[in-house]
Amino acid sequence: MKILLAVDGSEHTRRALAYLAAHDEWLGARHAYTVVHAATALPHRAAAFHGLDVARSFYEDDAQVIFKPVRQFLGMHGIQAKFVLRIGHPAKHIAALAKNGRFDLLIMGTHGHGAIAGLFMGSVATKVLSLCATPVLLIR
Repeated sequence: MKILLAVDGSEHTRRALAYLAAHDEWLGARHAYTVVHAATALPHRAAAFHGLDVARSFYEDDAQVIFKPVRQFLGMHGIQAKFVLRIGHPAKHIAALAKNGRFDLLIMGTHGHGAIAGLFMGSVATKVLSLCATPVLLIR
């Protein structure tokens, strides 16, 4: 099964990893994992002020901090994964990657670091559900 794991380094990302650890059926070599972090783009003026190289370095450094515990977790379970960074509207990038990559399942937390949260789910999770035809496993 091709599984896309959307992460942002929040508590819900840690809960998603704990869920995977508690459910052996999601672990193992029979699954192919891709881990995606979709970062909201800096405002255009901020990126222009600091320069594109500085902005890109910021995104990549932030992603490595977020990916590090996920890499460690998957490594402990013998899982090789592909790690992907997308910059822009997180929900649109996650849904597009799920579709274009022909994933069988998308796993993500219900909430992240977003400043605006929905009543029951975060705004990114809600938008992904509305855009995505891939089955989504939401971890609360």
